[in-house]
Amino acid sequence: MLEIMITSLSHAGEGVGRHDGRAVFVPFALPGETVRVELVEEKPTFARARLLEVLTPVPERCAPPCPHHFTVQNSAACGGCQLQHLTYAAQLAFKQQVVSEQFKRIGGFTDPPVRATLPAPDPFHYRNYVQFSLTPEGRLGFRSAHARAILPIETCHLLHPTLAALLPQLAIESALEVERLSLRVGAEDEPLIIFESAADAPDLELDLPVSAALLRPTGESFPLIGVDYVVEQVRGRAFKVSAGSFFQTHTAQAETLVTLVLEALALHGAEIVLDLYCGVGLFSAFIAPHVKKVIGVETFAPAVNDAAENLDEFENIEIYQAPAEEVLPTLSEKFEAVVLDPPRAGCARPVVDALIASNAQRLVYVSCDPATLARDAKLLVEGGYVLQSLQPVDMFPQTRHVECVGVFSKP
Repeated sequence: MLEIMITSLSHAGEGVGRHDGRAVFVPFALPGETVRVELVEEKPTFARARLLEVLTPVPERCAPPCPHHFTVQNSAACGGCQLQHLTYAAQLAFKQQVVSEQFKRIGGFTDPPVRATLPAPDPFHYRNYVQFSLTPEGRLGFRSAHARAILPIETCHLLHPTLAALLPQLAIESALEVERLSLRVGAEDEPLIIFESAADAPDLELDLPVSAALLRPTGESFPLIGVDYVVEQVRGRAFKVSAGSFFQTHTAQAETLVTLVLEALALHGAEIVLDLYCGVGLFSAFIAPHVKKVIGVETFAPAVNDAAENLDEFENIEIYQAPAEEVLPTLSEKFEAVVLDPPRAGCARPVVDALIASNAQRLVYVSCDPATLARDAKLLVEGGYVLQSLQPVDMFPQTRHVECVGVFSKP
């Protein structure tokens, strides 16, 4: 057991102190605090510790409302919210700092142009989608903060109110045939229960106004009760989102992203725009009315089917169902601008190389991982692009995660 001073937060939201020349990572501790900890893992260059007592709390510490969040008295904590004990203003500043530090450390940028983080309208009650693991007894839960065990969850303050009300009404008799269970809700507040399983459809008894679907590992889904999709709404426009398709988990901040993308593209009406990793067509739907043509690229078949419905009214959109690295070399049309929203792993190197070779005048890169964005930004700049701005968006309040929109241009 040790007493140490916490001097900073890691990009994962853990407090960082030092002891015997090693960095010590302490989840739920904050910079400026003196804490008493117990070492739980020791390596030659660092150690991990469990927080036992906050001896000198800082003003930025607040009382988390969630009963599953870590407290010294209840160390069996949910691993979902790394920052619920930090005031919201401090969370926003932390996320701006994370983006800046990742671009300095990984991207090699001396003074990255990082703007202040755009806050969420409500730092709670925002998730329109949530994925649960199941205990052997069939209880819904999340991974715990200190172990791989699944912690049963009775309530979650991040959930959309409709999902929060549904959660305590769900009981699964057996978890043997279901890998995970997910909940989605759309603009009409009609929830969708998604059973993720390679086995046969589970037996259902529902006395709830919900739809239910079976989602296969391939991403293909089948309705069990009602429909296997929800309808989201962004800026007054409806989007069908199938059970396995990606959509931003924070609908209000999805609108923020659309606004940022349109502003950054600065469209004048005659462009051909490439929408990489286009998903169900969120950005394409708002770009298409202002350009000559949109070329969408998406590898996930159900999302492509959703996009075909969501974008059916437009005659100037063309969608390729294939990996981006396969499509880019085959495109004969010259595109002037690109918007891309890749998975957390960022872009494959051939995609970055193809973007550089395209000589597109403007790139708008939407990322949920500052580290991979910084990695790809370094390559783009080495290839002749100029990084104009980095706008963090708080898509995931109370957690360490941050969305970021990077804008690149050719001089």
